[in-house]
Amino acid sequence: MPANDRRPRLLLINASLAGDAGNSAVFFDAARALLAPQADVKQLTLARDGTDLATLLPALAEADGFLFGTGTHWDSWSSLLQQFLENATPAEGTSVWLGKPTAVVVSEHSVGGKGVLSRLQGVLVTLGCSIPPMSGLVLSRAALIAVDHDAHAARDFWCRDDLSVVCHNLVEAAAGTHHWQTWPVDREDFSARWA
Repeated sequence: MPANDRRPRLLLINASLAGDAGNSAVFFDAARALLAPQADVKQLTLARDGTDLATLLPALAEADGFLFGTGTHWDSWSSLLQQFLENATPAEGTSVWLGKPTAVVVSEHSVGGKGVLSRLQGVLVTLGCSIPPMSGLVLSRAALIAVDHDAHAARDFWCRDDLSVVCHNLVEAAAGTHHWQTWPVDREDFSARWA
């Protein structure tokens, strides 16, 4: 947690294979705009900056919290992120990660992203990170198409607007405050027949 007299320092870690040209970069641009008024934001792009722990360690160590972004590749995260996590293993359970709030944004073409999100959050907790409420999100091409065709049905999908909840809760956790937000939750027709 930051000292009370300074803004939280957040590190965005773009693990997209396409780097600054990928879908994760688009979502990180939106996240940066949401985070910047309340936090100091820096970014690593693994496709450009590499995955070597010694090189990345200064940025990781000074961060109060993290936002990871990856695409979905064969029901897993990117190979760059896998390499990064393997290289980060020596820092497991150290002040680099310990207790630092961490959010995750996964992009997917059609399917597989939710499994990636859940597994990645588990790995990050094992490293020592903490996961704030509603700070994981899958943004899907299929969901974005659904919004254009059936806005009512699309409410059952995560959407770009939900990124504001993820960013808000990450800042709250990094600042040591707990004024959580939630995205809309379907409490009425979650069991409606749709087939």
